[in-house]
Amino acid sequence: MTVKLYENNSLLKSCQAVVTACTESKGKYLIELDRTVFFPEGGGQLSDKGIISDAKVAHVAEKNGHILHECDKPLAVGSMVEAKLDWMVRLDRMQQHLGEHILSYAFWKLFKANNVGFHMNEDNVTIDLDKEMTPEELLKAEHLTNEIIWDNRPVSVNYMDSTELEAHKNEMRKFNDKLTGILRIVSVEGADICTCCGTHPPFTGMVGSVKIIRSDKHKNGCRVEFLCGRRALLDADKKNNILLSVAADFSAKPEQVPERLAKLHKEVEELHEQLKAKTLALLERGLEDKLAEAALRADGSKLLVMALTGDGKESKLLMPRLMTLTNTVSVIFSVQPERISYVLVLGADTSGDCRTYIKIVNEIFAGRGGGKPDCAQGGAPYCDDWQDKLEKAKNALLKI
Repeated sequence: MTVKLYENNSLLKSCQAVVTACTESKGKYLIELDRTVFFPEGGGQLSDKGIISDAKVAHVAEKNGHILHECDKPLAVGSMVEAKLDWMVRLDRMQQHLGEHILSYAFWKLFKANNVGFHMNEDNVTIDLDKEMTPEELLKAEHLTNEIIWDNRPVSVNYMDSTELEAHKNEMRKFNDKLTGILRIVSVEGADICTCCGTHPPFTGMVGSVKIIRSDKHKNGCRVEFLCGRRALLDADKKNNILLSVAADFSAKPEQVPERLAKLHKEVEELHEQLKAKTLALLERGLEDKLAEAALRADGSKLLVMALTGDGKESKLLMPRLMTLTNTVSVIFSVQPERISYVLVLGADTSGDCRTYIKIVNEIFAGRGGGKPDCAQGGAPYCDDWQDKLEKAKNALLKI
């Protein structure tokens, strides 16, 4: 049985140990020691990393009571080695985990919102709450969390039998009466108390700070994403540099960026509307030319065929106009480098069924599409002979 030195001394960075087992698995070596400072992944916390002698430790796991250090090279059973943590990794894990404890406590204390899920990865940390939170509530919880951190309160680890837990039920954020045996209790003075197997710094000040990044609706509550300590600082640096860069582009101060962006957005919308109006005017001129030369179908209606370049937005602009054309079937093709889109429209007082017509176009272009009797749309992969196929579709529709 490996002695878990990390359980009662989270600041211990290294130790001397004896290799008790070494097993090869998928090109890696699973090393067991008689004692270790390495925390194995569990309880939502990622494992430590570091070195044992000259072997790199990439991951640590506990399976069936055995703590397995995944290493890149074997170590001799019985040899004395030094197990040494990557301290920045350990500190990061502790900052995120204790930050999660305190933030969860803040939501519970202020709003009776319970943490029902905890996820930590190398980039971010999330908790799932059983209630939705407003932006104002998120900010209040964040402020309380950081006040507790900056108080630099002591964090203690104690052990008690599960039979004693009931007496502390009202003090604990999370109470689980199904736990049995000796339990490990992590307590923040005057704040959070809960059962936990993870590593935590001895004082809250080591967390540095907690910053909520975003919150999204999740099931019947919300998922809160946040960063602690060094991660929060690096994220703030990154976003600050982005803000400064955008501000420089606007020749403005950082605090003026929202106003400048709003102004730019309004200008873009106005230009978009102007462009759309001018584009529609040009399209309608082309439409009138095509309408003048439109051939008559077998039933006496006109067949208007236009080929445009683009992604189909132009044909959508024309739709209201196409629907007003009396006794006219319109077919608008939009040709792109990789795809051809088409829309078929029955004009006012025009008999026919666009569902029948689009089947013909689909067959000729090897495309797919459908719709309603008065309007249908589809598309096909681009082909070099699209003009020949367009002519073939036109001739087929004229005969109906």
